[in-house]
Amino acid sequence: MKESRTLWWDERLGGIRYIEQTLLPSEYTTIDCTSVERLAAAIRRLEIRGAPALGVAGAYGVALAAHNSTATTTESFLKDIKQDADLLRSTRPTAINLAWGIDRVLARMSRKTDIPSARSAALDEAEQIAREDTACCHAIGDHGASLLPDTCTVLTHCNAGSLACSSWGTALGVIRSAVAAKKNVRVLACETRPLLQGARLTAWELSRDGIPVTVITDSMAAHFMRTGTVDAVVVGADRITQDAVFNKIGTYMHAVCARHHTIPFYVAAPLSTFDSKNREKDVVIEERGREEVTTMGTRTFVPAAAAVKNPAFDATPMDLVSAIITENGIIRPPFVMEEILQAKTK
Repeated sequence: MKESRTLWWDERLGGIRYIEQTLLPSEYTTIDCTSVERLAAAIRRLEIRGAPALGVAGAYGVALAAHNSTATTTESFLKDIKQDADLLRSTRPTAINLAWGIDRVLARMSRKTDIPSARSAALDEAEQIAREDTACCHAIGDHGASLLPDTCTVLTHCNAGSLACSSWGTALGVIRSAVAAKKNVRVLACETRPLLQGARLTAWELSRDGIPVTVITDSMAAHFMRTGTVDAVVVGADRITQDAVFNKIGTYMHAVCARHHTIPFYVAAPLSTFDSKNREKDVVIEERGREEVTTMGTRTFVPAAAAVKNPAFDATPMDLVSAIITENGIIRPPFVMEEILQAKTK
């Protein structure tokens, strides 16, 4: 399997290059991004998406802000960076990794006393976060592969692959590592309405790697669980609090069905996705635009007079989760945040 990057710093460009994900699978295009405003728009439009990838994007965004600032004093320089960081932070409220990546680079910069050193530190830290993310995904994959039978069909939802990370992936990293270990893995990819990240992105990634994948509509998942087709469910996460896993809308439905049919439900996520400060009730679930539900291509499928709800995420209670796969190993119930935080520091 050829490993590819989702977004990276281009020194000659003096900015960020990334795969424009809204055009896949019909068109593979990379975008040159040289302003924080353009990066914020890319995140809002889901040209860049996926919790770990957003962490990397946030980190590179602060480095880009530092690169572009024309401030002549340290005070005005840091003010510029904070404004740009706040803009990036506001683009996606539910996924915790975006703010995590931003804050980690800001913390590194704050220890510098001059503009050149702070600018250099910002890019160094962003590059380190990107490298760590790749290593983290491989570790998640290796740990998670041990949970899958030698021959199995795995159901996944949305896209938690290389496109959602710097490379390799979390949920798809588990599948890739299992295949690399010579396991015979087939994948059922839920299409993931309304933006079809499973059909467009997960199926594209796995097909390119030669991993057998079949796309199903979201409403077919329970049928295939009941008929014995599914051996395990593996999903990613955008935020994990002590009492819930936040992931793409539809995840909770799969967790309920998996529990009813005694199918293991695994969450693959880096420790940076854990939120120790909040519980489910404290987390804002992003509500996206009406047009994502009402239209497809040039056609409109919902009457103008009909109301639409479009939450981007849902919350799955922890008692439906069989295990959480992290870079430091597999966490099983009971999920105690203090113990997870201890693992985070190892």
